[in-house]
Amino acid sequence: MEIEAGKPSGVVAGGLSPLSETLWREKPGLEIVGDVSARLTWKDLTVMVTLNNGETQKVLEGLTGYAEPGTFTALMGPSGSGKSTLLDALSSRLAANAFLSGTILLNGRKRKLSFGTAAYVTQDDNLIGTLTVRETISYSARLRLPDKMAWSEKRALIESTIIEMGLQDCADTVIGNWHLRGISGGEKRRVSIALEILTRPRLLFLDEPTSGLDSASAFFVTQTLRALARDGRTVIASIHQPSSEVFELFDQLYLLSSGKTSSYGHIGRFFQFFAQSGFPCPALRNPSDHFLRCINSDFDKVKATLKGSMKLKFEASDDPLEKMTTTEAIRVLINSYRSSQYSYAAREKVEEISKVKGTVLDSGGSQASFFMQAFQLTKRSFINMSRDFGYYWLRLVIYIVVTVCIGTIYLNVGTGYSSILARGSCASFVFGFVTFMSIGGFPSFIEDMKVFQRERLNGHYGVTAFVISNTFSAMPFLILITFLAGTVCYFMVRLHPGFEHYLFFVLCLYASVTVVESLMMAIASVVPNFLMGIIIGAGIQGIFMLVSGYFRLPNDIPKPVWRYPMSYISFHFWALQGQYQNDLSGLLFDNDTPDHLPKIPGEYILENVFQINTARSKWIDLSVILSMIVVYRIIFFIMIKFSEDVTPWIRGYMARRRMQQKNGNQNTTVAPDGLTQSPSLRNYARR
Repeated sequence: MEIEAGKPSGVVAGGLSPLSETLWREKPGLEIVGDVSARLTWKDLTVMVTLNNGETQKVLEGLTGYAEPGTFTALMGPSGSGKSTLLDALSSRLAANAFLSGTILLNGRKRKLSFGTAAYVTQDDNLIGTLTVRETISYSARLRLPDKMAWSEKRALIESTIIEMGLQDCADTVIGNWHLRGISGGEKRRVSIALEILTRPRLLFLDEPTSGLDSASAFFVTQTLRALARDGRTVIASIHQPSSEVFELFDQLYLLSSGKTSSYGHIGRFFQFFAQSGFPCPALRNPSDHFLRCINSDFDKVKATLKGSMKLKFEASDDPLEKMTTTEAIRVLINSYRSSQYSYAAREKVEEISKVKGTVLDSGGSQASFFMQAFQLTKRSFINMSRDFGYYWLRLVIYIVVTVCIGTIYLNVGTGYSSILARGSCASFVFGFVTFMSIGGFPSFIEDMKVFQRERLNGHYGVTAFVISNTFSAMPFLILITFLAGTVCYFMVRLHPGFEHYLFFVLCLYASVTVVESLMMAIASVVPNFLMGIIIGAGIQGIFMLVSGYFRLPNDIPKPVWRYPMSYISFHFWALQGQYQNDLSGLLFDNDTPDHLPKIPGEYILENVFQINTARSKWIDLSVILSMIVVYRIIFFIMIKFSEDVTPWIRGYMARRRMQQKNGNQNTTVAPDGLTQSPSLRNYARR
């Protein structure tokens, strides 16, 4: 029997604030049934993962529970108990090699959780360190709220969010990075939460929100989460080791051990349940410490190690845990809960909530237009680059210092016989090593990717808008760096005179540096470790330099692989081909014995010394490099999409294959009926 929730009569039953009610009721295509709250239930939830050897392992087994609007539910358990897996399963974010069975219902309907309906706050606070708290939230609002929404309304929403999260005192303080002193860790965590509640999602998931915080910051964050729940939201968080003050703020507690339910229910019932099970909480002990002590089998290993190595004598105690192992205590608690009134009450409540068919919550992610997203991302990225000294300003100083060194070494190189090779080596160094220094920006690229992945996880914007904004925001800085450094080098060395030759030189340098930036961004999208990324980028650059035509002349490069295709996909090759023509063509150079032999034309040197094809225009060489910028940016886009969509599919496919092969070899049923792979939230993102 299904029950339809009653129609609203002007007042939202879920306890929403007027602002939250307005935001949700104005969403296009949303059919309101009753209220717009989120009632989440899960029944007989089992999650299995496939290992590399084809074996399967149950991470969660037979979990049943619910989370209602206005409540703060904590998932608690020792490390490896499965609380993060349960959080990922409920939020549809399981890994590709994880498969779940059971039923998860949102408002009585089996639906995937879309962006905007459910927000997920990760454990890491990946924020842009150069922006203030207010700027961070403001840009997030512009990226996600509708274009037609008046700025006054957006500003009111921003300010109310700042107040709601208790960030008024630090609203105009920068987040902070390696060279800027910013806000505290607790304030960063609250900023991360503020970004996700900006669009007033009805369901909020948090992965260990108090991790790494001191007791006061942890209490403040937890108190804020409880206040968010009181606004009609459904808040679910995994908690590792809460203090007694934090523990008292929970409404419901789901205690996990080895993937099974040790106990679940209202926080006040836990004392009675543990006492009935034979493990009463001592008067002077933190309740959360006691509950975790009862279900953490690591204590058995610690006691065995201490008894064996230190010969410690343990005094007699009335503590039941001193008379049995923790493994036995866990078994007692799990069996007690399964047969207790609390388990039956939870199942009845799940059945009751599941029968109520509420509003289909599907906000569809960001409501800002593509052009608004691209513009705001470009603006935000430009401000970040301009404020971060290590992003481009430090590199500008290094570029100028290096080009001054080049200029003093090749000062007024002239047109003597020895200047022929000098000009060649100067060009090779400029377009080889000077462009090579662009890999120094890789750590900043990694930070950008971390912010992108966090925002992408919750559907703030699409990949295309990010790639376009990253390209255009960097352009002014790259132009400034290459034109200043190129001008210093060009006029100190006194390369081929003439504005056209000067323009080609700096344009070619700009294009080459931009190619390296694009290459490193593509690497950053798949290599999260900055040290490995720099090594990979340096290796690729080194190979490109080898086939550039300077260290080995073009006709002498081995044709299989190295000449075709490696030299043609090396931007160094095209840069040197173009710059040699730009610098030497039209000049006359002294011969080895200038008094007796005629001067040597630059065209002769190009064809016979550097083996340059003079029939091809230098502007074609420049256009090839410019086209490489586009190609690498497309590769950057493809890499992100591949890691989002294709890689999880491949991993899921391989996991299923390993499971099937193992199943076929053993002729047994490995997976239970109805086992399905967790849906990906990526399907809801704007492309």
